[in-house]
Amino acid sequence: MPQRPDTPVTEARIADVAVDTRHWIGGRRVASTYTFPDVSPIDGRTLAQIARGGPAEAKAAVAAAKAAFPGWAATSRAERARILHAIADGVEKRLEELAIVETTDNGALLRSHRRGVIPRAAHNFRFFADWLLTLGHEDFTTYAGGSAAGPGHTNHVSWDPAGPCVLITPWNAPLMLATWKVAPALAAGDTVILKPAEWSPLTASLLADIAAEAGLPAGVLNVVQGYGAEIGDDLTSHPDVRRISFTGSVPTARRIAASAAQNLTPLSLELGGKSPLLVFADADLELAVDLAVEQFDNAGQVCLAATRILVEESIADEFTHRFVAKASRLKQGDPREETTDLGPTIHPRQTERIDGFVRRAIAAGARAVFGGGSHPQLGGLYYRPTLLTDVAQDSEVVQEEVFGPVLTLQTFADEAEAIRLANNTRFGLAATVATGDHQRAERVTAQLVAGTVWVNCFFVRDLRAPFGGSRLSGVGREGGTWSFDFYCDLKNSVTAPRGFNDHG
Repeated sequence: MPQRPDTPVTEARIADVAVDTRHWIGGRRVASTYTFPDVSPIDGRTLAQIARGGPAEAKAAVAAAKAAFPGWAATSRAERARILHAIADGVEKRLEELAIVETTDNGALLRSHRRGVIPRAAHNFRFFADWLLTLGHEDFTTYAGGSAAGPGHTNHVSWDPAGPCVLITPWNAPLMLATWKVAPALAAGDTVILKPAEWSPLTASLLADIAAEAGLPAGVLNVVQGYGAEIGDDLTSHPDVRRISFTGSVPTARRIAASAAQNLTPLSLELGGKSPLLVFADADLELAVDLAVEQFDNAGQVCLAATRILVEESIADEFTHRFVAKASRLKQGDPREETTDLGPTIHPRQTERIDGFVRRAIAAGARAVFGGGSHPQLGGLYYRPTLLTDVAQDSEVVQEEVFGPVLTLQTFADEAEAIRLANNTRFGLAATVATGDHQRAERVTAQLVAGTVWVNCFFVRDLRAPFGGSRLSGVGREGGTWSFDFYCDLKNSVTAPRGFNDHG
């Protein structure tokens, strides 16, 4: 049984930023009987005690979202878009605050938050606000033979708000991935119950403040915190929830899917990855090495990371030499410093998991040509970027998501073997191809099992494009109209060319 703290803490203070650590339900702050500690991975300091939700908070949040839904669904698209732009304004205004809070909370680089992650969070709101206004212009007339009733009937497709949505977000990019879900759901006219990861909950609380200041009505966005095992089932099995979107691990997704099945609640699941980087002998080798080293971004805690490097045999030695030389120059340390390239992993449990993969791989015959283990000076959560070779295709470290700064390197003899190795996992989130041959790029891309394939680039995102994975990497696609297809109930209204009494 969790223990109540002697003095419940309702605020975290990071630099000069105050973050309320209570839930946000129905437009007000709500405390819980119990709390849990939020610890910074940078130095192990406890930042605050966070309200620890359970069944009561889950029911209250869904009830608030249900009550607010009719009014928000009836709000005009133009007004919804205006409020979303106001939320984006608020995110941009508080960029520095959000950046330092998120870096302190999850250990990702401050410079990345300032230059890319937080601006992208604001852009998510702007993008879906604008995209909302493009929907609904798909009227078409039934052609001859297209209907037993004959031609001339008008079909009008509409995207109707679905209802309360439960959005469950991960710890590796908390704010950006929350806005990737919250923005289209709100734009669609849905109401939201956001459940952030317990290892990095703070920017979700700030987002609630920003949304309220932007004029979002009470109950339209609710934020509940806590451990998934204690609050998750009550959210995902609730009969009033109309959509569930989750980003995280496969085991958790299975539990959510089983819970959602009780009400056949539609799911969008963006799960793990074991993505390949295919480097052909005709590639720009310097570019290929840069792409490979880039996979250490955010200490390797990126679902899209190409953690399986597949290199053509004839260039494998040169590639490895250049990779080690470049990766050796990465600076690991405090993520708040401008010159740091790699910060800590998120949590001791995650670091132990990463190290377990590496130790078992080496015991099975793999060789660490670079890195392995925690940094000798920094220690703790600062796991060194690692490259393993001599790994078997069926080995655990090749087949399972490590979610840390650990890459494997394998070689291939020809294009067919490269494709076979690339597709030989249970995942299918992304893939990257480095080649100087445009026709090869097209051939290989067509045969890769992946939701996204990058050619001679990595992590380039256009929000109009579909995003999601195949196999164990997920279910469904989001982005552009695909997001609205998920967060809305699509309706087709068919009107006959005759039968009306008026002549207007």
